[in-house]
Amino acid sequence: MTSAAVPHQPVASEKPARPPEDRRHMIRRRALTLLTIVLLIGVPAGYLVISANQSRDSGKDKEEKWSATGLTAGWPSRVQRRLYQVPIPPYSRDVAYYETNNWKTSRLYTQFLTSNEGLERFLRETGTGMAALKQDDIAIGTRDQRVIGWDFSGPGPWYGLVHKQKDPAPTHDIVVNRSNPKHPMVYVVSRTVP
Repeated sequence: MTSAAVPHQPVASEKPARPPEDRRHMIRRRALTLLTIVLLIGVPAGYLVISANQSRDSGKDKEEKWSATGLTAGWPSRVQRRLYQVPIPPYSRDVAYYETNNWKTSRLYTQFLTSNEGLERFLRETGTGMAALKQDDIAIGTRDQRVIGWDFSGPGPWYGLVHKQKDPAPTHDIVVNRSNPKHPMVYVVSRTVP
């Protein structure tokens, strides 16, 4: 018995072949694809590069400003703030610090611009208060001023206090410049004995 060849019949799911794409249509489609890629990737990437450069330049300006005085722009670490008991109030600006250590004494020099409420909070959290501030009392000694390059002869009024605590708690020498009545500039030297 011989089997007869059955002619191939198209399956219902097969699609008829598409005609070849017109050259102009292909070029237009590729151009639109390229434009879409540029807009989705290139524009955000360019924005990030510009933003990063602006941020880096801003950081360099601050770094140069503070490095002339030995200070580092930015907040001391949480460990430093806890060890030296320097609770910088939130939303403070122009924060800078410098730490020195030797076999006799460790010091954290800190400065920040804050609000009147921030100053009250800072003094309260260090264990003292506004009433302890004395006008024209430059509590930070000449030696410590020289280490950082602080100059307390500018426009004031200036206030200061020395907050002594029992070892091993640190002693705080604090000077406040009230030339801007709403935003005092605070200078602190916190000393501990290792």
